[in-house]
Amino acid sequence: MPPRKDPDASANVPSFYGAELRYRRELAGLTLEQLAEGSFRGVPFLSQIERAERRMPVDLARHVDKVLKTDGFFERRCEDARRARQSGHAEYFADVAEMEQHAETIEDWAPTLVPGLLQTQAYAEAVVHTSLPWLPPERVDKQVRARLKRAEIWKRDERPSFWAVLHESLIRKPLLPSAEMAVQLEHIADVIGSTQGVLQILPETAHAHPFMMGMMRVMTFPDAPPVAYTEGLHNGQLIDYPALVKNYRRSYDLLRAAALPPEASLAMVEQAAEDYRDGKHRD
Repeated sequence: MPPRKDPDASANVPSFYGAELRYRRELAGLTLEQLAEGSFRGVPFLSQIERAERRMPVDLARHVDKVLKTDGFFERRCEDARRARQSGHAEYFADVAEMEQHAETIEDWAPTLVPGLLQTQAYAEAVVHTSLPWLPPERVDKQVRARLKRAEIWKRDERPSFWAVLHESLIRKPLLPSAEMAVQLEHIADVIGSTQGVLQILPETAHAHPFMMGMMRVMTFPDAPPVAYTEGLHNGQLIDYPALVKNYRRSYDLLRAAALPPEASLAMVEQAAEDYRDGKHRD
């Protein structure tokens, strides 16, 4: 068996608390299995926290404090680890951005905006400027860079399987000037093609569908339960209650059934990109 690699507690905040969790657990004479019992979290999840690969969520921090008798230490400090990993994302999205780095599958429904993992820099800047016009330039730049950095996930050898359903209005009603909109649509097609992802377009004629209320994402993991995420203006909700996540996944299946087939959808995106580039686009 190879020697155990201890985390460098001085590297960053998550590393410090990961090392502290391992120290407190071993001091109490508990295995990961014993600490995980009753927490609704798996052993691999706890192990990743000890290795500073994931932050500790509040519900688990409370469980750990209770089992290890640490007087609220981890509950008080888990916010520090979250902030250390936020890196330009909206506070409510920080956990989602972290989780997608470990996801096995990502399924997006995008009714009003191109999903962040498919955005070009010009599109990301337009989204931030439009939704948060009061931000100073340095904050805008930080948010845009954070969003683009997320897309580095597609450069990995082991990347998540990706499925996106976009409303047709996203390609028909441009957020950008025609030339930049052409680049954005070509980028979507390139990402889908290079990652063996799946893209579907929900036609504008589909007035009734399961997700008329807003955007939604479902993520699954090899070592943790699936989660769902919904977002509104200046807020987002991460959902891990199994029965509710199951309902979101069933609704997403119905949405896929209402959308155009992948081949026709990709052809529509590519044709729209060509029309924008040639000045033939019509709303």
